[in-house]
Amino acid sequence: MKEFLFIVFAYLLGSIPTSVWVSKHFFDIDIRNYGSGNAGATNTYRVLGKNWGTFVMIVDMLKGVFATSLYVFMPFYLTHDHELERTNFMIGLGLASVIGHIFPIWAEFKGGKGIATLFGMAVAIQPLVALCCVAVFLIVLYLTRFVSLSSILAGISFMVFILFVFNEKETLYRIFAVLVALMVVLTHQKNITRIINGTESKVPILKHRDKRKQKKHD
Repeated sequence: MKEFLFIVFAYLLGSIPTSVWVSKHFFDIDIRNYGSGNAGATNTYRVLGKNWGTFVMIVDMLKGVFATSLYVFMPFYLTHDHELERTNFMIGLGLASVIGHIFPIWAEFKGGKGIATLFGMAVAIQPLVALCCVAVFLIVLYLTRFVSLSSILAGISFMVFILFVFNEKETLYRIFAVLVALMVVLTHQKNITRIINGTESKVPILKHRDKRKQKKHD
């Protein structure tokens, strides 16, 4: 029963609609009515600027970290003898927070894509894998300036790192890694279509680099 209550609390924590509350409180708008219509850090970055976009990203990530770490309030999971049960419980807590971010009860169940919260979950469970995924994200972002593509490849790389590079033995964790990759691809279908059609917007970083390249081609 305690585990169920903690899962519910993790969902409620993940449901905190950071970008929606920021946009309504400080700008008197609903971020979901602007840009891509997504209640996530990327759209906040586009609509409200890099400072608020960064703030939303950090808070959304911390939601995943804190929710996944709720197991510390249950002494049963703190001993080495229950490491397997602890990992499984952390996955359940983390997934509840991600679902909360995507379908937030505090914002009419219309949230973001859960990438930042998912990353926070990965940080809490497997920091080294999370760091590797960040490296993939930053490299792709540097090369393409597409946050969506960076997120997709980071999510897929999470599965690759868990299954093949680090060869995680826990079955539930391996299944979770596959589900992460599938979820990231499914929640970015519109972005994938826009990338293929050449209509996906880029974040306004490294614009000068791209302009120099364009001048050289011209």
